[in-house]
Amino acid sequence: MQMASSLLLLYSIALIIVWISNIVFTQAEPQGIPKELASKLNRDPKILSLASTDYGHIVHQTPWAVFEPSSVSDISSLIKFSNSLPTPFTIAFRGQAHSILGQAMAGGGAVVNMINLNGFRKGSGILVGACDGKDPLGCYADVGGEQLWIDVLHATLKRGLTPLSWTDYLYLTVGGTLSNAGISGQTFRFGPQITNVLEMDVVTGKGDLVTCSKEKNSEAFYAVLGGLGQFGVITRARIALGPAPTRVKRLHLLYSNFSAFCKDQEHLISFSGRKDTNGADYVEGILLLNQPPLDLSFYPASDKKRITSLVTQYGIIYILELAKYYDRNSQPHIQQDVANLVKGLNFVSTFMFEKDTSYEEFLNRVRGEELFLRSKGLWEVPHPWLNIWVPGSRISDFNEKVFKNIILKQNISGGIYLIYPVNRNKWDDKMSAITPDENIFYPIGMLHSTTSNDVLQKFQMQNQQILQVCKDAGIKIVEYLTGNKTHQQWVEHFGLKWKLFAARKDQFDPKRILSPGQGIFQ
Repeated sequence: MQMASSLLLLYSIALIIVWISNIVFTQAEPQGIPKELASKLNRDPKILSLASTDYGHIVHQTPWAVFEPSSVSDISSLIKFSNSLPTPFTIAFRGQAHSILGQAMAGGGAVVNMINLNGFRKGSGILVGACDGKDPLGCYADVGGEQLWIDVLHATLKRGLTPLSWTDYLYLTVGGTLSNAGISGQTFRFGPQITNVLEMDVVTGKGDLVTCSKEKNSEAFYAVLGGLGQFGVITRARIALGPAPTRVKRLHLLYSNFSAFCKDQEHLISFSGRKDTNGADYVEGILLLNQPPLDLSFYPASDKKRITSLVTQYGIIYILELAKYYDRNSQPHIQQDVANLVKGLNFVSTFMFEKDTSYEEFLNRVRGEELFLRSKGLWEVPHPWLNIWVPGSRISDFNEKVFKNIILKQNISGGIYLIYPVNRNKWDDKMSAITPDENIFYPIGMLHSTTSNDVLQKFQMQNQQILQVCKDAGIKIVEYLTGNKTHQQWVEHFGLKWKLFAARKDQFDPKRILSPGQGIFQ
């Protein structure tokens, strides 16, 4: 009873925080707006309504205007104008707004439509370097922060090149993912997207345009990467590239034993050198839960019945998804490479499934799911996601306490569950991103969606319960893509990095103008 009361209290507090963040703030239009800025401020109610929501469809905040820049200097001028006012207005930067808790919003402030920049780049939004071996930086592409990763992929593939680290969904802006971390099944090998950036142009919270790298203006470089938009907006990023494969062997291995599943995943990510050609190129994990709907779209029709039987028998089946890239040169021995990868792995016998796809098809695999959901009107619905990173030493406890005793037992249908290990030594601790302090940790994504307000509340309560259970059990998780926290909760979130994070805010955005939707300093 005490546990239930505590959870009810926590949920009530969470609802109050969401309610506060949903208030439509009003702010009088600032006086003395320069004509060149005023002409780019859009007050159309439809545009304001669009800028007041995001992919999560949970938090709503209405800005007083949407700013549509035609150059980077426009963004700089807007920030400098806000700084000049006795009471500055806040500014948020909106790309695809794939945030889930209002992170790209500015209630009562200005939202900058970053996508608008793309129309003014005149083909210069993505420039792929010569890659002739003469540049000490190696192969790279200079990419506007407003560009989509899918377009970066297309531009680099034309040159036989590719970025090394990805997110599972490619219709996101470069600046957006780099402001968080950018993770996927390649992270164990190449690190998150933020560790694959060589240089950036950033407009700070003072309106200064700064070119930065590890060697030049390094404090800005490290602050902005994973900095949640608190210190500046990325207007250009130089992304490291490598040779592009052409084909992918994609495997699903099914496990009934969680320990074997984790042991095999961690074995696969132990081959993590950039130049290693023997290991896997992608490792993720997926849960198949004995609750509807059971997504078996990957599997042959002839095998769906026995997979369903396996899920029914065990309640949860753990899928190890791995991919091996290849091209014309490696094609003759790709089957042997795959056989070597799975040799000794302890998945359920005869439950290994394989597909062969193009490299682009594999990276852009979520697009088909998106188009299907859009056709059914199920894309723009509430998404009460919970993304957390769990220390590797506690992953078995998390499986028992959360996957089995909360998610499976509560049986709320509708969701995708991802779980896979990454190597912490592929991250750069100088950057703003926070990770668990262990050599191996597991990103876990509980990706829910619903059209029902009642189910939305159930998921929100479940998310709060999961966080509380982890806290009570001493599982030192780190939340990812999070928001709606109190100031003290943000301090706890950053832990030992908080003083550095706050000092960087004082240095680059002393008037607390940028990215108010995160709720860190406002």
